[in-house]
Amino acid sequence: MKNTVYLVCILLFVMSCTESGPKVELVIDTKSDLGEGAIWNYRTNELYWVNIAGKLLHIYNPQTGINKELLTGQMIGTVVPTESGRAIVALQNGIYYLDVSTGTKTFLVDPEDDKPDNRFNDGKCDPKGRLWAGTMNLNGDSEKGALYRIENDSTVTKMIYPVSISNGITWSADTTRMYYIDTPTQQVKQYDYNNSTGTISNGKVVIEIPTESGSPDGMTIDKDGNLWIALWGGYAVGCWNPETGELVRKIDVPAKNVTSCAFGGPDLKTLFITTARQDMSEDELKEFPHAGGVFKIRPGVEGVKACFFNDIM
Repeated sequence: MKNTVYLVCILLFVMSCTESGPKVELVIDTKSDLGEGAIWNYRTNELYWVNIAGKLLHIYNPQTGINKELLTGQMIGTVVPTESGRAIVALQNGIYYLDVSTGTKTFLVDPEDDKPDNRFNDGKCDPKGRLWAGTMNLNGDSEKGALYRIENDSTVTKMIYPVSISNGITWSADTTRMYYIDTPTQQVKQYDYNNSTGTISNGKVVIEIPTESGSPDGMTIDKDGNLWIALWGGYAVGCWNPETGELVRKIDVPAKNVTSCAFGGPDLKTLFITTARQDMSEDELKEFPHAGGVFKIRPGVEGVKACFFNDIM
């Protein structure tokens, strides 16, 4: 009898260790060279994302399965829906409004018109509707970029500099903290944030990511205040608690270079994940043929609504 109970316990233990949770699913097999910038438009129930190198803005409708492509004519670092129904995009040569129906662009401002060797990379809007977007050097030079805050009247404020690869950015639900990633630092920094003025202060490191886990790229936040970070070279999205700096969870992704993530779906419980084929060997591409696609998973937590750009004067 004792032996039987012992064997049952062992069997249950093994089953609990091998039991699989929700799996990552391929959503769009675009094989993008550099997919990035995922953000969920909760008003239209669509996923906006970009292919930087392909100069494409994608708008994916999960209900119809249609993935609309808009050619922007320049490398596109990020996209955010606007309050008026347009999108605001950070292109290689500045910030533009974009009509998502026609693809027509309207120039807003270029904070770095004197830096032709830079391009815009990731960015998002703060809770007040201001765009924060950062730059990086096209030649890979360190500390040539900056993070800018952009108002709807074209006012630009340089907020953090120098930076090397300006990347993930998000804000806490109570609007008192801003989280920011400069990829080569392997860190997430937290700043005290003033929502009224858009100012930041008291920057400190709250998360250190080991190099063997990959490099931090795009980032989003869930309803519990945990940070979900895409790991370039890490085949995964990691979930960290910024209060403790601890890794809470890791989502394995069948692509080497994971670039961004965003909670979406009508209930904001689907995590959409973008990836890239850039910097992968032929052997790696054979092993992970869907790299460059968009994936999804239901991780059992809820995200928060994205902040739109306030373009209504």
